[in-house]
Amino acid sequence: MSKLTEWAYPLAESLLAEPLPRRWQHCLGVAERARTIAPVLGEDADLLEAAAVLHDIGYAPNLAKTGFHPLDGARYLRDIADADERVVNLVAHHSCAWMEAEARGLHDELVGEFPRESAHLNDALCYCDMNTTPDGTPTNPIDRVNEIAGRYGPDSLIGTFIRRAEPEILASTSRVLERVAAAKRQPM
Repeated sequence: MSKLTEWAYPLAESLLAEPLPRRWQHCLGVAERARTIAPVLGEDADLLEAAAVLHDIGYAPNLAKTGFHPLDGARYLRDIADADERVVNLVAHHSCAWMEAEARGLHDELVGEFPRESAHLNDALCYCDMNTTPDGTPTNPIDRVNEIAGRYGPDSLIGTFIRRAEPEILASTSRVLERVAAAKRQPM
C-alpha cells in the first residue's frame, strides 16, 4: 500500500464502518474495483484507490451538513482531514455529482470550491462506483442504476438524477473498458 492508501482506508473505516456498515462495504468494493483497473492508471492508481475508498464518507452522520454527500465528504477531506487535493476533487465530483448538484441547487458551490480532475480519472471512479453493489460486490452499471432508482424511487431527486446521469455513467464505463482492452492488447 502507498502512504496515500494507508491513510485513506483507516479514515474511511473510522467514519463509516460503525454507523453505516453497508456503505463501508460498498466503499471497500469500489476500492477493489479500482485495483482491478490499476494497470491503465499508471502513477494515478493509488490516487484512484484512495478516492474510491473515501468517495462516500459524506454519508457519515457527523459529516452530513448539506445532505449532498460528495460536497460534504470533500469539504471534510479538505477542511478537517487535510487530504491530498486531487483526492478531494475526485470525491467532490464522483459519479456525475455535478448533475445531482444542479438538482439540489448546489452546482455553483461544488464547481466553485472543487475543480474537476482529468476526465480519465473521473471516468475511472465512476466506473468503480457504478460497477459495485451497495454490499460491495461486482455488478454492472445498468443493474446499479436500476438498483439506485428502485431504492430511492423513480420520482425522487436521486431517482431522477440517476436516470439523467445514466447515459454519462454508461459512457464513462465504456471509456474505461476501452482503455483496459487497449492495455491488454499491448505487447509486453
